[in-house]
Amino acid sequence: MWHIKNKTIAIFAIATILFSFIEPKEAVYSLTVTVYNLRNQNGLVQFALYNKNGSIPDENYSNYCKMLKGEIVNNSSKITFTNIPKCKYAVNVLHDENRNGKIEKGFILPKEGIGFSNFETIGFTNRPNFLKASFDVSENKNVTIKMIYF
Repeated sequence: MWHIKNKTIAIFAIATILFSFIEPKEAVYSLTVTVYNLRNQNGLVQFALYNKNGSIPDENYSNYCKMLKGEIVNNSSKITFTNIPKCKYAVNVLHDENRNGKIEKGFILPKEGIGFSNFETIGFTNRPNFLKASFDVSENKNVTIKMIYF
């Protein structure tokens, strides 16, 4: 009887030690982004996800943490970023009509549609930046973005 008790205690102690080295899995969430007001069905929509202050504007798409591309259906597009940890995020969308992954510009302004989370309009006095465009993700979330054309 004494051996069984000692073995049980020893097994419990070993299991406790082993499980103490396993790190708890970080909670992850999904972020569904819908863009509307596309002027046509041409091309696709590029969705760039950002998680750092100072990362947007990002004309060359070099500062994003994740990027997805969505097909256009009925002048809108929708994607879901999955497995993203709790954090502040901002989203930039591009109506990439010629599918080259770049913002086509006229003299100064984009020829293709662009949009940012938390922005209905963009102008010289209302320029996007991470702080204005960001939002918290601490649960599964849906965000809607209006496409803006100049």
